Amino acid sequence: MERSRIAVAGASGLIGSALVRSLTADGHEVVRLVRRAPRDGSEVRWDPERQQVDAAGLAGCDAVVNLAGAGIGDRRWTPEYKRLIRDSRVLGTAALAEAVASLDTPPRVYVSGSAMGIYGDTGDRAVDEDAPPGDGFLPSLCVEWEEAAAPVQEAGVRTVFLRTGLVVARGGGAWGRLFPLFKAGLGGRLGSGRQYWSYIALHDEVAAIRHLIDDDTASGPFNLTTPQPLTNREVTEAMGRVLHRPTVFAVPEPVLRAVLGEMAGDVLGSQRVLPKRLLESGFAFAFPGIEDAIRAA
Repeated sequence: MERSRIAVAGASGLIGSALVRSLTADGHEVVRLVRRAPRDGSEVRWDPERQQVDAAGLAGCDAVVNLAGAGIGDRRWTPEYKRLIRDSRVLGTAALAEAVASLDTPPRVYVSGSAMGIYGDTGDRAVDEDAPPGDGFLPSLCVEWEEAAAPVQEAGVRTVFLRTGLVVARGGGAWGRLFPLFKAGLGGRLGSGRQYWSYIALHDEVAAIRHLIDDDTASGPFNLTTPQPLTNREVTEAMGRVLHRPTVFAVPEPVLRAVLGEMAGDVLGSQRVLPKRLLESGFAFAFPGIEDAIRAA
């Protein structure tokens, strides 16, 4: 990719910060969207919940990447937190999409965050991007999230949706919580362990985003998940092998439901999601296997 000016919302998050490091290391100019007063020209003010964006700061950007949103698993899903999860994504995406669409010279690509949660519980059934949305809070959220980007699509800007799986990383997300438990010898399967986990190494997540920015033929939804989804039991065993720790503990389903509330349904749910369109676009995974992904993290 030639040297580009790229705006990133959610630049301080797990994926966003890794993306910014990667882009900056390769000499690209990164513009971060921030909620405070900008310190210099590398920052643009926005307020996603109030749907306010300094569109002028996005002028000259070749790409805009929106990864912003409150953490799905950061807190118990109270009605108030569910509203924050939704508003931080849907309202923020709508505001940023409208700001991008208003530019005299819009970017050549708009990359919008989404999640594999759009498919709901798929059980043992493998699904790709052609599968319809599932039922429940996360599927309906993801549908609204993607629909909120309509202004940029209507403006003729190439739009990509990142339906990201569980990111294998040490510094955050689901694996950021798992690593300390397993290192302490307290790791184990969740519930029956038969539910599928579709994961992706952080390195591959960032590489896939950059691949989709650079591929002028890429548009629409892409599953950012490994071609080799595994069950929670298989992931648990792999964690034990790589970290050389026992994995004898198991968290029964009733305990998970008591602790996590409504969110337990998604922890115990099965999502066997395949990256059909990403592979067809020519992307090659560096860490497709779970043990390599864990070692990389």
